[in-house]
Amino acid sequence: MDNGLIRRVWRTAPDAATVRFDNLGTGQSLLRGVKPECVVELNGAEWNVGGLAGQPDYAYLKTAWLDQMTAMPHAFHFVRFETGQTQAPFAWKAARGSSHAPWPPPGVSLTLHFQPPAGTLPGIEVLVHYEMYDGIPLMAKWIGVRNASNAEVTLNRFTSELLAVVESDSAVDHPPQPPDVLHVETEYAFNGMDSRSASRTVNWIPDPQYLSQVNYTRASPVLLQVRPPLGPAAAIPPGETWTSFRTFELAYDSTDRERRGLEQRRMYRTIAPWVTENPIFMHVRRADPQAVKLAIDQCADVGFEMVIISFGSGLNMENEDPAYLAQMKSLVQYAHSKGVELGGYSLLASRRIDAEDDVINPKTGKTGDAIFGNSPCLGSRWGLDYFRKLQHFIEATGFDVLEHDGSYPGDVCASTSHPGHRGLDDSQMRQWQQITAFYRWCRARGVYLNVPDWYFLNGSSKTAMGYRETNWSLPRDRQIILGRQNIYDGTWGKTPSMGWMFVPLVEYQGGGAAATLEPLEQHLADYEQHLAQNFGSGVQAAYRGPRLYDSEKTRGVVKKWVDFYKAHREILESDLIHLWRPDGNNIDVVLHVNPRLREKALAMVFNPADRPVSRTVKLPLYYSGLSATAYIREHDGAPKAYRLDREYAVSVPVQIPAHGLTWLVIADGR
Repeated sequence: MDNGLIRRVWRTAPDAATVRFDNLGTGQSLLRGVKPECVVELNGAEWNVGGLAGQPDYAYLKTAWLDQMTAMPHAFHFVRFETGQTQAPFAWKAARGSSHAPWPPPGVSLTLHFQPPAGTLPGIEVLVHYEMYDGIPLMAKWIGVRNASNAEVTLNRFTSELLAVVESDSAVDHPPQPPDVLHVETEYAFNGMDSRSASRTVNWIPDPQYLSQVNYTRASPVLLQVRPPLGPAAAIPPGETWTSFRTFELAYDSTDRERRGLEQRRMYRTIAPWVTENPIFMHVRRADPQAVKLAIDQCADVGFEMVIISFGSGLNMENEDPAYLAQMKSLVQYAHSKGVELGGYSLLASRRIDAEDDVINPKTGKTGDAIFGNSPCLGSRWGLDYFRKLQHFIEATGFDVLEHDGSYPGDVCASTSHPGHRGLDDSQMRQWQQITAFYRWCRARGVYLNVPDWYFLNGSSKTAMGYRETNWSLPRDRQIILGRQNIYDGTWGKTPSMGWMFVPLVEYQGGGAAATLEPLEQHLADYEQHLAQNFGSGVQAAYRGPRLYDSEKTRGVVKKWVDFYKAHREILESDLIHLWRPDGNNIDVVLHVNPRLREKALAMVFNPADRPVSRTVKLPLYYSGLSATAYIREHDGAPKAYRLDREYAVSVPVQIPAHGLTWLVIADGR
């Protein structure tokens, strides 16, 4: 498989195995040894699947060695392969000005079929699936177990990927680091707001076959293993196929942090294009019809696009009373008549249901001591009914958005009486399958998902950008600087549209008058700073309160920034280049770039100081696609031509008032 950026090669005799994995952009081989295609434990017995034995040294892999290598003993062996096009893992209903990227991502697929030795597990087949995508150094891998026998088979455990990767660190006697040539991520992620903290399956471990490494203790973590932390202990009935989560492998072409971030963001736009949906939304803090209609009216008036009935509002999406559902449906219809979408908040984890339905701690045999203290088991009767109720609520009311707080964090459950799982070993996988099936149903229906965990690859569009909630109780001026720092730091591995910020229009987590924006007109300068830095970064925030404006003057400021955002929306939602991080003393700068647009770049420049600042700002325009001349205008002024230097950069003088800002729009002159 070869897309011009990466190449993966398999040998099919004497068995199937990956024998090359190359980064064509750098010319570097990523592979130093042959491993099985995967490992499965079936009915308590572990089996290699494919692979070759007899490699003399695992520091590198010579093509000439392959002819002398043999099939591995006690293994499933290759029987055939098939190729095709990529297939969507679930449906996506594109909406809300998304990128309308092709779904599934264009590319090619490969499936390798393996069967056990004769007389061992008749009728059982292991399928190893690969996809490679066009225009990006990215591929996916997952496995399946097909049961064509007459008896149930149990998949106790599996390792879906093993790669002997070249090391990036010559660590003789200090702790070695994992290779930095690949970004590896799977769908099986939870309890984290970034890909690293949410990762539960990607393991870099020492390779026991790599005896010639320089590390004195032979502890270099250069063997990639992708496996779930528990189970799955999946019972596969006759005639059915069990399918694993997908692993995505992205080859970096540079050690530069920004370039790596650009690759990662491109990956999300490719394999999870719903992350480009970026509606402007408000959090209304009360669920009664009068409060919701006021929020809808103000949102429609200034150009906001969505209202979310917030936490603590009294909204109950588990309520199946027909009168309540009818009331909520009428509010949805009212919102739609105004051109606004409506949805709400539901809490799942971090609450106690009862002793029968909460997760059971395997150490104590009792409830409690879960990740969030007490938490319901999604495989309990309550858990199964919870998702039925939410689905019914959305269907009955037409809700457009779900903010799902306390999403499944990965709790295990030792109960043997819950109908949704058999015991401890299958409890984590079955609960994850339950919640991701619901999220995928929402995505197919076009329901927007705000989830404060890393569920992007299963349908979520947004998580928190990254902030400490209690910081919103700090004085207003500190909230503003911290907010810009949060955006700057949170967009290295996320697109602007993937993270939400927060604007406490009313008091939140304490702080009193010094922390509060209401009355809005009295604190309009601070309110405008929030609006400017969020919209100017392409980032949406939860504006939480009873209203967006309290006077015509406040309304004018809100509408000014909504109009600015919509006038430049495409470039503001494009990739963000990190120039100068906010420090509260000097100006800070972010730069949006997109070579496919008429507006090639847009720079936002902020001055947090108590004095005016005159500076020359150097703008690196390499990623804008410009190569000779940039036409730059400040605000809505006349464009001025600038010649790019040999680093594809221009230097632009700016004058910014105290606590002020400016923006520069960069085009190609056409």
